[in-house]
Amino acid sequence: MESEHQPRLRSVVSYVQRGGRMTVGQQRAWEHSWPRLGRKVAELPSGPLDIAGWFGRSAPVLLEIGSGMGETTAQLAAAEPEVNYLAVEVYEAGLGQLMLRAEKLALDNLRLLHGDAVLLLSHHIERDTLSGVRIFFPDPWPKKRHHKRRLVQPEFIALVASRLAPGGMLHLATDWADYAEQMLTVCSAEPLLRNRFPDWAPRPGWRPVTKFEQRANEEGRVSRDLIFERLSSR
Repeated sequence: MESEHQPRLRSVVSYVQRGGRMTVGQQRAWEHSWPRLGRKVAELPSGPLDIAGWFGRSAPVLLEIGSGMGETTAQLAAAEPEVNYLAVEVYEAGLGQLMLRAEKLALDNLRLLHGDAVLLLSHHIERDTLSGVRIFFPDPWPKKRHHKRRLVQPEFIALVASRLAPGGMLHLATDWADYAEQMLTVCSAEPLLRNRFPDWAPRPGWRPVTKFEQRANEEGRVSRDLIFERLSSR
């Protein structure tokens, strides 16, 4: 899929390719479940991903960018069986853990992608198709000299917005105050998006509190949610 966003977006890598060994259970999940549940972004055929064919049904498609260890992702996918839930993550052990959670919950509406969300969106997700995109607690890159590595930048949000269907939702959350302000500024400046609230969204009761968010609360960092809606194309 052709994209005008690709050259600029690849100039700065916004994530760390974390290594480390997988547990025995995570490795077993890769061997047992990955052929059915997973794909590597770098190995996808050229052109749009056949999402309906992969899930075996046509349904609203929701993309979560950065599923981490899958604690939230598995619960949200279980709560929305009517949605085709895609999760993209660069951390193999995290995907392995998510597959274990999916197995325990007997999820059949979840598929996993290993690799770069920018490549996925630029080349394999069609415009105006996603019912929602979730970016929960992305790496905050707290040092000022590293802020350019943060995922939520104007070019990236423009790319995300272009892939949302009109009426689709972009939901972000972070526990870093200055990153929350950056998210609000960047998303508010994107002409395809409209904030559904005057600024911060009320914390949704359906979004699980992860151990990382609980730790942030204990350390005095307040989590902020933002929910933007995709407008009709101009």
